[in-house]
Amino acid sequence: MSLKFGTSGLRGLSVDLEGPASALYATAFARHLLAAGIAQPGDEILIGRDFRASSPAISAIAIAALRKAGLTPRDCGDLPTPALALLGLARKAACLMVTGSHIPADRNGIKFYRPDGEIDKADEAAITTAAAAIRAEGLIFDAAQESAESLHDAAIALYGERNRTLLPDGALNGLRVGVYQHSTVARDLFVSVLAHYGADVVALGRSESFIPVDTEAVSSETVALLQGWAVQHGLHAIISADGDGDRPLITDETGTPIRGDLVGLIASRFLGATAIATPVTSNSGIEAAVEGTVLRTKVGSPFVIAAMNEAVAAGETAVAGFEANGGTLTATPFTVNGQRLAPLPTRDSLMPVLAVLALRAAGEQPLSRIAAGFALPAAASDRLENFPVETSAALMAELRSGAGALSAFLAPIGVPQKVSDIDGLRVTLEDASVIHFRPSGNAPEMRCYVEAADEAAAVRLLEVGLQRIRDWAMSR
Repeated sequence: MSLKFGTSGLRGLSVDLEGPASALYATAFARHLLAAGIAQPGDEILIGRDFRASSPAISAIAIAALRKAGLTPRDCGDLPTPALALLGLARKAACLMVTGSHIPADRNGIKFYRPDGEIDKADEAAITTAAAAIRAEGLIFDAAQESAESLHDAAIALYGERNRTLLPDGALNGLRVGVYQHSTVARDLFVSVLAHYGADVVALGRSESFIPVDTEAVSSETVALLQGWAVQHGLHAIISADGDGDRPLITDETGTPIRGDLVGLIASRFLGATAIATPVTSNSGIEAAVEGTVLRTKVGSPFVIAAMNEAVAAGETAVAGFEANGGTLTATPFTVNGQRLAPLPTRDSLMPVLAVLALRAAGEQPLSRIAAGFALPAAASDRLENFPVETSAALMAELRSGAGALSAFLAPIGVPQKVSDIDGLRVTLEDASVIHFRPSGNAPEMRCYVEAADEAAAVRLLEVGLQRIRDWAMSR
């Protein structure tokens, strides 16, 4: 079975999740909720999904299993993950979101939520233990599918209302914004919310088949599409999201994507956050760009949420977080546009999109110039897809085996001066550039992140870093 917990939920091959495995893990989650007293028999549990071809069947299997386990499923249909999480918080209900986020269509996953928000690493361990116990009991799951009462409209209405109060009426008047719709479940909400604020919205690239879009490593083919549309339609920006709508993608007027960590920084300033949690993969210039505390974490929303909770426990009253993909989380209430914005401690894409567009609408400068004005170190990132997990593990083991091994690997690139092992290996070279090697926690991918003196140097360093990984893999 291919299933395992990664940086954000359970992931695996669609063919596995479309079978009894979905029932197994839904049952394990229900057992954990009931055993821990997080839920009581008969309590509601909400189920949502993305547009992958496998998601409806997986959702229906989970509904049947949860009902059999003693909970009351409610079907929220196709919707963004933050919309499902928001309704779960409002109704004090646990949730399951069937989604593989940005990974290819032959894979899928399940994100789990307690009534108070995302599960943490301890919950993941408990669910894994419960699943093992169920297997040991010899229980047989037949992948039966059932339906449930729909709460889709209620979830969409609540999430839409939250985002239609963030800006003043007409705040985006004069902006012409493209919405790359592809197969993200956020596509229709993006159009309606932007139009509500007065933007001239151009819908682009809607697809009825699933297209994986990784907002942290946008493919060259996707960038070419975006840049072509920007010129063709005379756009001030293009916005989009990944498959389940919790990671934003925003481009400037040329169609060039704005880095997600800069999007998160802009969103944090928009909120007025004074304590910000973000992974070690976010730009090293974040600390100098904020007035407040920056807490660095491992990659993955559970780690960002844990750091935000620590900040709240320490007395911070304006706490937010963001990942390098731009997904922005809030742990405390904020006052925005004179309204109270309730905490939403899961990645959100729509709020940071509105924050960036509001900044553009408030001045005469194009987004390219606004982005450059933050003067963050030039950074780039990409990934090697279909890179076996075992190969990634072997590479990281070799690089961690000693200073000599790391220096030998980096010899064609530079001389290491400082190494951080928080998540993967982040190496500062003698010319002050940075290269960071990290296996993906969600898919068979090897990621590389770099920082350098300028954009051209960053691109060169990224290319050399990825090629070094390829060469090493080929030599084994």
